Amino acid sequence: MKLVVVSAGLSVPSSTRLLGDRLAAAVGRTAEGPVEVRVVELRELAVDIAHHFTNGFAGRALAAAQEAVTGADGLIVVTPVFSASYSGLFKSFFDVLEPEALAGKPVLIAATGGTARHSLVLEHALRPLFAHLKAVVVPTGVYAASEDWGAEGLDGRIERAAGELARLMSGLSAGRPSAGRGPETGAVGGFAGVVPFEERLAALRV
Repeated sequence: MKLVVVSAGLSVPSSTRLLGDRLAAAVGRTAEGPVEVRVVELRELAVDIAHHFTNGFAGRALAAAQEAVTGADGLIVVTPVFSASYSGLFKSFFDVLEPEALAGKPVLIAATGGTARHSLVLEHALRPLFAHLKAVVVPTGVYAASEDWGAEGLDGRIERAAGELARLMSGLSAGRPSAGRGPETGAVGGFAGVVPFEERLAALRV
């Protein structure tokens, strides 16, 4: 299967690229067959994207990236948060794709930011964008704030989202775990480590 990571990270090294790489590695571990991964770094295509807006033609590098995205079995799209939304470069790349290029394609959305306050960017910006492009967006998006790196919780979200994407790429339902990969013992709704609501209420009555 062909998996393409679209990263809008601008710095080197980039936490946005790092998140994309970790998600891709998790998809590779979860998928039932071999996964061929290609990374599209949008910062390297910024000039080509701008030229496409003004002359209507994709340069060689941009055309190759568009072809890779269009031909992929699944996408991981990762953007840093700028002004409470995706970056302009990230949006511009998808603006110059053919309108039906992502129709029916499984897409895992992810974002990075300096604070957890922007975590809803996945739901109010990225998910509507890819729904408009007729992509099939996996249920779990992954947001990583600065304090999430090395902290408990991020690894679990990465594995869960990657599993959902891998199942969609295999033509399965994202919400139906493969045989032998059911929810962990003691998990609530598939979320390990979640304290049942009844236990929280009981603790308040003591």
